[in-house]
Amino acid sequence: MKNIFILIIIFINITVTAEHLFISMDINQTEHLKAYGLVYRSLQAGFKVQWLLNYEGGSFIIENGDKYADEASAKGIFCNIIDESSRQSILYQMDMNGMKDVILEKAPEIAVYSPPGKEPWDDAVTLALDYAEIEYDIIYDKEILSGALNKYEWLHLHHEDFTGQIDRFYLYSFNEQWFQSILTMNKNIADELGYSKYWIMKRDVAIEISHYVDRGGFLFSMCSGTNSIDLAIALKHQDNIISLLDGDGTEDIVLDYSRTFAFTEFNLSEPNSLNLSDINYEPENRNLWQGMRFKLNTFAPKIDVVEAMLTQNHTMYIDEYLGRTTSYNKAKIKKDVIILADAVNDKYAKYIHGNYGNGFFTFLAGHDPEDYVHYVNDPPTELKYCKNSPGYRLILNNVLFPASKEKKKKT
Repeated sequence: MKNIFILIIIFINITVTAEHLFISMDINQTEHLKAYGLVYRSLQAGFKVQWLLNYEGGSFIIENGDKYADEASAKGIFCNIIDESSRQSILYQMDMNGMKDVILEKAPEIAVYSPPGKEPWDDAVTLALDYAEIEYDIIYDKEILSGALNKYEWLHLHHEDFTGQIDRFYLYSFNEQWFQSILTMNKNIADELGYSKYWIMKRDVAIEISHYVDRGGFLFSMCSGTNSIDLAIALKHQDNIISLLDGDGTEDIVLDYSRTFAFTEFNLSEPNSLNLSDINYEPENRNLWQGMRFKLNTFAPKIDVVEAMLTQNHTMYIDEYLGRTTSYNKAKIKKDVIILADAVNDKYAKYIHGNYGNGFFTFLAGHDPEDYVHYVNDPPTELKYCKNSPGYRLILNNVLFPASKEKKKKT
């Protein structure tokens, strides 16, 4: 009996003196983006993390994680070591003010769909993952069509045109070496996989990605990767590819919206239009939105926990930025899709999320949150100068979402 009593005292003492690492994510944080990487690596090491939704910008507590204090300091991340009593006090304050903590338990296995030899201007998500030091695998068409997606919980799509029209860059860049290299690469992969047309392969890749999400995967995409995957799914194997790209004519198209992720009742644009469809909107004068900001919608964590996770930030206002897909026409968005942020013009959406079968997707319009207009062959954004970027935080919020067991309510 005496030994049992001693063990109880030891247990209580350990509980009371436990030290945790508190990472504030408000405007005082010195390294928002690297903080996500620290959280991710602590999850890989088996530590649980509490994500404090709506508390000081969506702060984190790494439970019993005081060992990460030195690493945080070395990376310039502002943090504090707190004891169990302080942790409980924070949680009590949160509960009294309608906030919620979410337990993150396991670092998701991450894949980035990206072509071989990708140029640095291609992808903001890859920049974010590299800067935050979050591990990921690069996969492309061959890997997806061979079933490789089954090993991943999180998939990001490079700015791909899954319809096979290569974002219609042929309108002004057909003879450019970079464009011809992309076209040749796609045709070579298709030949290797036994496809008669490279664009049929692209459509099959889009369909396989939809099956992955339907089984429970999480899909994050930006810019033209968002609407083009829905176009590809709606097109299936119908040929709308001009002869310049595939050597033959087109056929009459009937779109099937039944299996698309986010968009419905959209129309294809004419082949001489740079837009693929009427989903995308950007101002006719590209300078019109420069210097303007869009606003994240506000969600109550106790009611809309997933939406709250995806919108955690130290500011609700984010600088607008353009892309091949700049914003989404709300008239083309399915009614059960959640709008996380409107664009500057509130007739259009910038950031959306939804269920798809047993999985989830998030689409963020625009190319690079820290570069208003990012042209082909522009140098990559240097995130060491953007370490507190609220736009890049949206990307990294999505990376951590699968680490939680929270699920969106079915509607």
